[in-house]
Amino acid sequence: MGTLYIVPTPVGNMEDMTFRAVRILKEADLVLAEDTRTSGILLKHYDIKNHLMSHHKFNEHGTSAGIVERLRGGQNVALISDAGTPGISDPGFFLVREAVRAGIEVQTLPGATAFVPALVSSGLPCDRFCFEGFLPPKKGRQSRIEALRDEPRTIVFYESPYRLLKLLQQLAEAFGEERQASVCREISKVHEESRRGTLAELITHFTETAPKGEIVVVVEGAH
Repeated sequence: MGTLYIVPTPVGNMEDMTFRAVRILKEADLVLAEDTRTSGILLKHYDIKNHLMSHHKFNEHGTSAGIVERLRGGQNVALISDAGTPGISDPGFFLVREAVRAGIEVQTLPGATAFVPALVSSGLPCDRFCFEGFLPPKKGRQSRIEALRDEPRTIVFYESPYRLLKLLQQLAEAFGEERQASVCREISKVHEESRRGTLAELITHFTETAPKGEIVVVVEGAH
């Protein structure tokens, strides 16, 4: 049987691709991409002339069975997302689960993911942390935040620039305005920035300066 490779891709800087990731993408019989247009740019940059097939959250339930059959037949398949490590707030979990159930070897390459650099550079404890990813945009959002009020570990969220202020305000209301936090955006890109302070200070800053880019919010745990 073939092997399913989970291959991280850069979250910003193209230089964050590993030598091994490039080799696997060149050697795989098939590359699955969340968005073939986005991934096509990456593959062209590294002169990877491999066949791309669309695999995203809207079709993964329909395509995974066929992919597992390819793997059973001896093909090696590589899965990439638009940025970072597949399965971390990106498509990937469902296919990995189906491959594991079918007895297929799954190898996940180490590589880029947005929350690790944001967490380490936040200045908050990173020996123990809680990763929440994207909160629900509406239903269940407030109750999830309330459930984290007494979480002692550092908490990590992903958020869009359009909902950042809403998240900071909801966190301040639930956790208190003096809770320390860090907002990291555009990780590994030219305009990377980490803004640290209390939730109140961050609310003031991002009210005056509209946030842009992909965002990771790191919040101090409860004492």
